[in-house]
Amino acid sequence: MTRTAFITGATSGFGRATARRLADAGWRIVATGRRADRLRALVEELGAERVHAAAFDIRDAAAMAAAIEALPDGYRDIDLLLNNAGLAQGTAPAQSASLEDWQRMIDTNITALVALTRALLPGLIERRGAIINVSSTAATYPYTGGNVYGGTKAFVSQFSLNLRADLHGTGVRVTSLEPGMAETEFTLVRTHGDAAASDALYRGARPMTAEDIADVIAWLAALPAHLNVNRLELMPVSQSFAGFQVARET
Repeated sequence: MTRTAFITGATSGFGRATARRLADAGWRIVATGRRADRLRALVEELGAERVHAAAFDIRDAAAMAAAIEALPDGYRDIDLLLNNAGLAQGTAPAQSASLEDWQRMIDTNITALVALTRALLPGLIERRGAIINVSSTAATYPYTGGNVYGGTKAFVSQFSLNLRADLHGTGVRVTSLEPGMAETEFTLVRTHGDAAASDALYRGARPMTAEDIADVIAWLAALPAHLNVNRLELMPVSQSFAGFQVARET
């Protein structure tokens, strides 16, 4: 039986790499994202018989609902929801951060994620499917400038655990996937296009790659139906836990 994965944020990073990885494993893919040109390129690469592209801004509830309603036969029965779309905006401390950046993170990382999850839950329950929510190590470990981004990812992790509780007995698996440093467009987006800052962050660090995360997601998706990984945190070996900060009087 061919299974179908609904992947948000499939135009880059973890989402695009996972679409490729699962398509190679025989899955059908519903690939979503804002950038229609990138989705078209993904369809051309992987084949229209394996990928259905749905271009919309995940923050637009009406567009999301329309995209779900318009799914063609063969793509309507979702076995895996990968809630991957998300972003960080800005690196400033809370007292000087942009409220607009904060709102965009909340709208994308929380509001859109819960709306899509609720929309697809009936079908996931019917098919005893799986949900993988991409959280972050920022959900657990605070750092200067993490403020609302860390808060949104803490929500994703806690929401995942509570979904597990609510879905008890349905057969639906739920995992909170919590990666650390991975080299994607993440920092470029966070810094509003500062390529030098992105390059400096990853230089010499041997960060994880989008393909590393895609392999982990594919492993989670292929686990036997009676196994559930509740939370999975991973980092590159080069990254570990920061020390406490101490402000000293001079």
